[in-house]
Amino acid sequence: MALDRLPMPRLVLGVAAVLLLFRIWLAAVTPITGDEAYFAFWGWKPTWGFYDHPPMVGWWLAPLMAISWAEWVVRLPALLLPFVLAGLSGWLVRRSGIAFAEERGWLTALLVLLLPTSVWNVFITTDTPLVFFSLLSVAAYVVALERQGWQRWAFHALAGLMLGLAFLSKYFSVLLGVAFLVHVVVARREEGWRRFAEFALFVTVALLGPALNIWWNCANCWANIMFNLYNRHESSGWGKSWANPFLYVVTLGYVATPFLFVALWKFRDEVKQAVAQPGLARTAFWLAAVPLGLFAALALAKKIGLHWLLSFITLLCILAASVLPMTALRRLALWLGGFAAVHVVLLLGLNFVPLSAWESTSFHRGIVLTFRTQQLLERLEPYANDYVFASDGYSNAVTLGYNARRYFIVFGVASSHARHDDILTDFRELDGKNILVLRKTEPQPGEYAPYFREVQTLAFQVEGVTFYQVLGRGFDFRTYRERVLREVKNRYYRIPGFLPMTDCYFCDRYFPGEVCR
Repeated sequence: MALDRLPMPRLVLGVAAVLLLFRIWLAAVTPITGDEAYFAFWGWKPTWGFYDHPPMVGWWLAPLMAISWAEWVVRLPALLLPFVLAGLSGWLVRRSGIAFAEERGWLTALLVLLLPTSVWNVFITTDTPLVFFSLLSVAAYVVALERQGWQRWAFHALAGLMLGLAFLSKYFSVLLGVAFLVHVVVARREEGWRRFAEFALFVTVALLGPALNIWWNCANCWANIMFNLYNRHESSGWGKSWANPFLYVVTLGYVATPFLFVALWKFRDEVKQAVAQPGLARTAFWLAAVPLGLFAALALAKKIGLHWLLSFITLLCILAASVLPMTALRRLALWLGGFAAVHVVLLLGLNFVPLSAWESTSFHRGIVLTFRTQQLLERLEPYANDYVFASDGYSNAVTLGYNARRYFIVFGVASSHARHDDILTDFRELDGKNILVLRKTEPQPGEYAPYFREVQTLAFQVEGVTFYQVLGRGFDFRTYRERVLREVKNRYYRIPGFLPMTDCYFCDRYFPGEVCR
């Protein structure tokens, strides 16, 4: 099918409509995952900050969860994101003034809509607002470079504000900030010293986001810093896994598709020529190349997550749509369309695969817990009035809690990813109460005996998976404090001395007079 024979606006809008229907269906039939349930509880009790990341995704979810806890409702920001990105990126190309700008703009939107993550990523993550505000920052910056007088300064300030909001979504926005700096220093040399004054305004406004985040962290154990820079990197280190660089290349190749990279490489002379001149292509190139290059260096020490790359892939689509010959651009859209169709067919097929097909995999227990949560909750109903519900890991706890519409605490040390429960749960208030711990794995003999007056363990099966209910009566807070909470303190709250701290919810609550350093 030749795309040049079809009315481009009608084609793009038709693809968008079909994709929207598919994504609504996918969001409705897929149960909430552990990470999504985690962020949903941020929206349940919004505040100025949360343990893992800055607070933006919780702020986004709060009004939605006030309306409904239905999966498709709380997933609305992620569900609609590709259409916003497609519209904004297409608008940037259409107004760029290059040859065939109108058609290139529509093709840009089409490329963005046909990316793999635009097909299947309907899941709540902190990257949803990060990607949104990052592209808004880029758009404001592009407009700023075209304006004069006070408007040029105003749009630089707006670009900084959007980057500050991106920072309140996730710390990876700093990579985009570095890319802006490199663009100012390297790509805008012909503008003279004025560009540094404009960038100073940009940075000053952008720092409002970090300022708010630092203020919250000072009074909350530096939770974001401890998680992102210390606690989550126990297995990371330079050269620890030489597979990570290879995995990064594969991940980047998948997210942006091999077809996009092949097209850019094939027409690399056109790319070089466009990047050498001021304009949208040069800006998109630098703002994508610098973060992706930094990720390549980071891959030597750490596995790079697929979702980390999403803020920068749209810029590659803008670059391709700005420089490729029209015939090659239409051909690229066809290849991406075929790749997207494969994803749709596979996802439709997976919907009919029974859970028993995953029995031989290591994640079968997790799948059953996610897809058969209601059956698990039915087993807990007789204890709902007499017990505080808990699990031994945060992913399990929040998944169960989201579906039960009540919070499940985390009982035990758990992992670095379970620490937001330290903010929400005060174990002092549970002293003497009954606690039911639902587990996917069998507890060790005597594991819970020190913490309760009486313990009973019951086992039951769902979809061939054995789950365990630990019924603990008469919780002993003092023993739990010394055996569990002290270990948590020593493992996850060893806050560096150079970080100024006004309060720490964990140490102030459980270890007054002791220093969390």
